[in-house]
Amino acid sequence: MKTIFSIYKTDLSRIVTNWAAAIIIGGLVVLPSLYAWFNIKASWDPYGNTKGIQIAVANNDAGTTILNKPINIGREIIASLKENHAIGWIFLDEKEAYRGVQHGDYYASIVIPKDFSARIGTVLTDNPIKAEIEYDVNEKINAISPKITSKGASSIIEQVSSNFVKTANRTIFQIFNEVGVELKNELPTIEKVRSLVFKLEQNFPQIAQAVDTALTDVSKTNAIVAEAKQSLPLVAQIAEEGAVFAQGVSELLTYSNEGIEAIAPYIKQDIRSIEQTAIATQDVTSLLQDVNAKPSLVLNTLERTDTRLQSAIRVSSGIADWFSRLGRLLPGEPSLITNQVQGLTNKLEQQQAVVKELQDAIQRGENASDELISRLNSAAGSTANMSRQLYNRFDTEIAPEITQGVKKAQQTVQNTSKLLQQGISRMPDVKSILEDASKALVIGNKEIQTIKSNLPAVRGKIKDVADKIRAIEARGDLNEIIDLLKNNFEKESEFFAEPVRLKENKLYPIPNYGSAMSPFFTTLSLWVGALLLVSLLTVDVHEENAPYKDYQIYFGRYLTFLTIAWFQSFFVTVGDMYILGAYVLHKSWFILFGLLISSVFMLIVYTLVSVFGNVGKALAIVLLVLQLAGSGGTFPIQVTPPFFQAIYPYLPFTYAISMMREAVGGILWDIIQRDLLMMVIYAGIFLVIGLALKTSINRSSAVLVKKAKSSKLIH
Repeated sequence: MKTIFSIYKTDLSRIVTNWAAAIIIGGLVVLPSLYAWFNIKASWDPYGNTKGIQIAVANNDAGTTILNKPINIGREIIASLKENHAIGWIFLDEKEAYRGVQHGDYYASIVIPKDFSARIGTVLTDNPIKAEIEYDVNEKINAISPKITSKGASSIIEQVSSNFVKTANRTIFQIFNEVGVELKNELPTIEKVRSLVFKLEQNFPQIAQAVDTALTDVSKTNAIVAEAKQSLPLVAQIAEEGAVFAQGVSELLTYSNEGIEAIAPYIKQDIRSIEQTAIATQDVTSLLQDVNAKPSLVLNTLERTDTRLQSAIRVSSGIADWFSRLGRLLPGEPSLITNQVQGLTNKLEQQQAVVKELQDAIQRGENASDELISRLNSAAGSTANMSRQLYNRFDTEIAPEITQGVKKAQQTVQNTSKLLQQGISRMPDVKSILEDASKALVIGNKEIQTIKSNLPAVRGKIKDVADKIRAIEARGDLNEIIDLLKNNFEKESEFFAEPVRLKENKLYPIPNYGSAMSPFFTTLSLWVGALLLVSLLTVDVHEENAPYKDYQIYFGRYLTFLTIAWFQSFFVTVGDMYILGAYVLHKSWFILFGLLISSVFMLIVYTLVSVFGNVGKALAIVLLVLQLAGSGGTFPIQVTPPFFQAIYPYLPFTYAISMMREAVGGILWDIIQRDLLMMVIYAGIFLVIGLALKTSINRSSAVLVKKAKSSKLIH
């Protein structure tokens, strides 16, 4: 050990006493930092400065007329883009925009064609045609800019689609609202017609009894017939108002059918969101089963799960309420679906109750019990299966059943209307009957018998009308239909245009892209620093009359390289935080991890050069190249080719970058333990290589090295 430290002390003494060597080594300490700092600063906030990326926009939309209302959606898009400063929008005509993209003046161009509004307006026809926006991009200019410009173009499409859905829904619900208001206004008349029909049906036996009495008492019958003749205009009015009522109900059911068809996709989407919430809740149980999970992380996860369950319960309750109202209007399937959706709500409430119990247990410092975890997993799995079954059956079974029910109700109302029309057409016959009754009072019993024989037919017609009204009422209360249609159409259109919002929670927030990239560039600079050291400093000890052993040279000179590498690491990590202002949550650990990584990197590079000479330098560069693409430092490793995914677990950069990321965003000690273990393994492997192979390889390659140096080209 004395010999090893003697070599180390001699090296330090020579650095301190030789000003030229001190300047060069000082430069070697600073250079890796500059490499990291320039790269981090250059990528500080690239996605926050996209307003410098210019996209040419040309509007050729001629506009159109929808429901006698002129619209020009292209002009609305241009107006919204002028308020959007995320990208540098340039407004030109089509020829200038195309030429600018060709010559690289603009990264891309967007052209709104002449028939853009007209195509969107075809949605109200039997043959709707999708609108198109022309998008040209120059991919020669830059590799990343097409992705950014494509996102800008996509945002325009999303904005137009969202506004169109909102407007279309608003129109549909506004029609429903108007129908509901109109029915509300006509409700007294409808009720009057209903009451008169039922009263006439109830009193018809009295009319028949009056005819019978007429056979024995002509004078009494005369009075009754006179009263019947007086009431005949009222009966005609009843029949006519009943026909109007039936027509109104038929139109109402038509609007309801259209509304159901418009709302059905959003109900289906809500069912899918419930399934996704249940799956996410089921995934939480894996974290709860992890005994090493931090209580704070478990509590945060349970709080987010509780929030998602609350949202899912509101959505499920809304769907159940909608089907409940529909079930009171239509027979059959809607009531069954209401029960199934209510079952989903109950399951979600069970999950929420279990989550509350788990939160209370964790807050008391207890572990999550297996029984609670099992209940949560079982309830979430059952909810996911139930919602998945509803989702899969919606288009093929549920929606067609509801539509068929509405059509049956429409057919019933149409039949009622037809019968009322027939009743109206028979009113002259009724009037003739009553006139005959008057004559019968004069001519005697023979004529009265004739009148009596015709009364059952009249009674049958009135009973049919009353039965049809009762059948309609049995399918649902008219007031409930009116309440459903009179809902706030503005709020309902906004809800169905965006029924679900994404609530983002950042577990480890990092304020800018440069700070997020600092682990990669810092790690890279430490490897580059090690390469610079072995390129300018010798790994051999050239001392006369000093018969050092190979292992003494190996360790003694490594201590010198290690000391300089520590200065490099300290300089770059401290400079990241206090010169560049990069965000680091755990600053002390960031520095310590940097020192550890530089120690291992220096050992790897130093060992390669110490054992293999100039070939070792080449090997260190090859390792650098492989690790640039194979460590997941820039792009996720999952998007790289299979070769790099295969070598990813075996590269030192993989675990070095991981350690630095933990210090930047927030430390999970199980990850740090894994990374430290891998770094120890790498250090052990290269120590074995250095101690076992240095002597044999150095001796075997001595002749080759001597011959190479004699060329005066290789040192």
